[in-house]
Amino acid sequence: MILLLILLVVSGAGLIVFILLHSGKGTGLSDMISAAMYNTTSGTSIVEKNLDHITIIFAVVFILTLIIMMVVWPQGTISA
Repeated sequence: MILLLILLVVSGAGLIVFILLHSGKGTGLSDMISAAMYNTTSGTSIVEKNLDHITIIFAVVFILTLIIMMVVWPQGTISA
């Protein structure tokens, strides 16, 4: 049960970090990282695609963990 709480916190923190790494209009943190690593536009699209995939994985893990916790603890109380 504690594993679910740890998974929820880690996936939530990862989701926040990877959402913040997305670029808004060419001024995001991921643009600075990709510009330092790649000088072509094809490198940027690869970085953005990987960032999208990782963000989706964190979101799915976060949502599934929330649903499992709602089933395990329906009243919202955690008894250790």
